[in-house]
Amino acid sequence: MFIQTEDTPNPQSMKFLPGQAVLGAGELGMDFPTMESAGMSPLAATLFEIDGVMGVYLGADFITVTKAEAVEWMHIKPGILGAMADFLTAGLPVITEGAASTSAPHQP
Repeated sequence: MFIQTEDTPNPQSMKFLPGQAVLGAGELGMDFPTMESAGMSPLAATLFEIDGVMGVYLGADFITVTKAEAVEWMHIKPGILGAMADFLTAGLPVITEGAASTSAPHQP
């Protein structure tokens, strides 16, 4: 699986585009600012297991990851890409069934 990346206005955040639906059409997005908030998303919880990941935002067809300021992208980007590719190619649910999605006030 090839996942494209895009820089964001925030140098601590990077947008990952897997080329397939993440949340799906009609979903506004889900923001997980902490590991504790990621309980309803196995994908977000998996990304938080990577040392340096500080936040995850899931969009309809993208994932934005925010890292700790002291961590360089070159050190955590390969792990993030690998975790996303493994998760998405396995066809695992991004959101736990029955979990209500909430819209985020802005797109990171």
